[in-house]
Amino acid sequence: MGLMDHLAELRSRIIRSALAVAAGAIVVLFAYNSVLRFLTEPYLELCRRRQPGFCGLSYDSTLDSVSLFTMDPVEGFTTRMRIATYGGIILGLPVILWQIWKFIVPAMHKNERRYALSFISSALALFVAGGLLAFSTLGRAIEFLIEWSGDGVDQVFRVSSYIRLVTLMVIAFGIGFTVPVLLVFLQLIGVLTPKALLGVWRYAIVGVVFIAAAITPSGDPVSLASLSVPMIVLYFLAIGVGSLLTRRRRSAGE
Repeated sequence: MGLMDHLAELRSRIIRSALAVAAGAIVVLFAYNSVLRFLTEPYLELCRRRQPGFCGLSYDSTLDSVSLFTMDPVEGFTTRMRIATYGGIILGLPVILWQIWKFIVPAMHKNERRYALSFISSALALFVAGGLLAFSTLGRAIEFLIEWSGDGVDQVFRVSSYIRLVTLMVIAFGIGFTVPVLLVFLQLIGVLTPKALLGVWRYAIVGVVFIAAAITPSGDPVSLASLSVPMIVLYFLAIGVGSLLTRRRRSAGE
């Protein structure tokens, strides 16, 4: 196709992706209260298992519920729209990835399509796994932060701050978990070798810890350990997968 045809196709792919995100955002808007209860579930579980008063004004033991607060008249609205946007992206992600795939696949060779599909699916699966791990460890992270805030500090969380923490935690863990896919890709194109990666494993562990500390939004040791340990395991797994794939490519003469 010519340049204008490519641009026309790109525009149609972007429009379809945007419509998918908009449709997902509308669904989340209608289910906003349920989504908010789901996002606050780790905090609620924390308040249930700790002594009364640990969560301060945020926890109502009579109703068995946690409350988030706003300090601005428009904060509730902007938070709702932010959650709807994030939810729309998540719900529309299959359509977005499909549109990206359909746009780039005509320019690929057969073997490139095979590798590209594997990389996309692996990266998506690892990102989801990282996000789920972040959400499952969120309660422990908040517990550590509350304990270190001091005995005379009451807990009143703003809804925007809480949602920002959850979002950044999920994104940080998701990105951290997709790094091994990049390492495998770099090994396949010859930028890195499994031997070189294995030779610097000590420096890699230190680097992983520093990266995990830098991208973990809460900065607590619970989240740091929860992210850095799986990243170290995935680092060595990426070396093994890269070594296997490079040997197969050499044997197949690709």
